[in-house]
Amino acid sequence: MSDAPRPAEAGGEDDTPHGVIWTLSACNFVIGMGAFVVIGLLEPVADGFGVTRGEAGALMTVYAIAYAILSPLLVSATGRIGRRRVMALGLAVFAAGSALCALAPTLWAMMAGRAVAAAGAGMFTPVSAAVAAALAAPEARGRALATVVVGLSLAQVAGVPAGGWIAYTFGWRGAFWLILALALIGVALVWTRVPQGLRLAPVTLRDLGGVLRDRLAMGAVLFTASFLAAVFVLYTYLTPLLGETMGWGRDGITLLLVIYGAGAVLGNLMGGWMADRLGAVRTLVVLTLCQIAVMPVFSGLPYPEAAVMALAFLWALVGWSFMAAQQLRLLAIAPEEASVVLALNAAAIYIGAALGSALGGAVLGAFGIGALGIAGGLAACWVLAHILWSRRAALRAGRGTAA
Repeated sequence: MSDAPRPAEAGGEDDTPHGVIWTLSACNFVIGMGAFVVIGLLEPVADGFGVTRGEAGALMTVYAIAYAILSPLLVSATGRIGRRRVMALGLAVFAAGSALCALAPTLWAMMAGRAVAAAGAGMFTPVSAAVAAALAAPEARGRALATVVVGLSLAQVAGVPAGGWIAYTFGWRGAFWLILALALIGVALVWTRVPQGLRLAPVTLRDLGGVLRDRLAMGAVLFTASFLAAVFVLYTYLTPLLGETMGWGRDGITLLLVIYGAGAVLGNLMGGWMADRLGAVRTLVVLTLCQIAVMPVFSGLPYPEAAVMALAFLWALVGWSFMAAQQLRLLAIAPEEASVVLALNAAAIYIGAALGSALGGAVLGAFGIGALGIAGGLAACWVLAHILWSRRAALRAGRGTAA
């Protein structure tokens, strides 16, 4: 079966590729808000359940582990079902997980709700990317992929702070009720605005096994983990770094995070533009070189406040521009297993974040907080070696279109 989508059986002006892609981006905003909202809720959740902030922080870890394990399995298991149904089901499961969190009587029950929400998100986001790539013209695929995932970045800029405000104003359960309501709206949008009959090349659990055994494909997928591990060496501990070196409190750090988030949003869009013009691998090499140059600068703090804000914006711009190019590259390597390989790529995001946080913690303990920027830059040197090795392997395997 072709991986081009079937024509819609019922149309409308919102059923154009452009309208569908922005609908999926809006739904990914909800997914991103639900995934990261706990960052702003740790204090009230910990107080509500009578646990420490560290114990409450396990809510993010549970989500990451559940997503990494369940996303490839669920995308493969639903590979023969129409894409509209899978995305609507994913959002409905995500909504159910949010309801479980809102109603949770204990922290353990809330962790179960987070796992359910991660399962729904793991079904929706990779499939939405595959649909966007299939709908877009070849020369515009990078921009289409960037548009779909920009909702996740916008969630960090607007959705997470909004959820935190609601939590501190109306209680943390109110944030999850809001996410539930938005997810149900997303189900309705997908069902009414995404055309019927969208089917990509069917995938199964056997296809998942095939991709896992494909060293070239998995080497490419793990680039995402490498890239984000380097970023999270520094990003995980950015707040204490700024507090210690710049003497900033809540207001200064909040402003910087907003500026960082704006850079991440623009970076997503810029990355799609770069991928369409430079090609996937060239884009990834350029962005990795930028990471090598920018991250060590943080080890020289303090600087003037305006310079730090500009540095954070630049770092976010080059740090979050890689996803469209990476997804384009994966689609070239395994076009017939698009949904599976994109699900594995999404899982690699959380693996990279966990590895980078652990490495950053080790650097912090051994060398102090000032070494984090240098450590991030050194980790990015490994990322550069990874992408160059992967490109060479693709050329040797005769899969040069992926290089």
